[in-house]
Amino acid sequence: MERILVSSCLAGRRVRYDGAAKPVSGDLFERWRAEGRLIPFCPEVSGGLAVPRPPAEIVGGDGGDVLDGRARILTDTGEDVTAEFLQGARLALETARRSGARTALLKEGSPSCGTHRIYDGTFSGASSPGTGVTTALLHRSGITVFSENDLEAVQAHLTALEQTT
Repeated sequence: MERILVSSCLAGRRVRYDGAAKPVSGDLFERWRAEGRLIPFCPEVSGGLAVPRPPAEIVGGDGGDVLDGRARILTDTGEDVTAEFLQGARLALETARRSGARTALLKEGSPSCGTHRIYDGTFSGASSPGTGVTTALLHRSGITVFSENDLEAVQAHLTALEQTT
């Protein structure tokens, strides 16, 4: 059975910067939970950030740029939290590898977990195309990453993986 590394906030844990959760509902997600497929993980908390914490955004690029040292992650007060985000991404990859997860379901928009878009670094609420740091690292390492908006695609991916093993 394929496992899914899932953002803890999507699994209902209150780990977001504002102390909230963003739980996913729906038959597929609940079935995966009942089957024991979900491996909840929060890269930001695991990287050493508190809950609640100041909002943070990638400045100067996206998650791939952070991995390559061309962009930083700053809080809205200017504190550099790049090291914590990088540590969280490395721990997410380690957790995925340890559990055998080849699929991740992450929170769209997050500087860690965004899969298609992230906030643009201006703290204005505007977003731009790009990935978060954890998403970029998982993707570079061969793990397929989806957002919470793509549950049907996750199921199709799981089905394809399970047919090849």
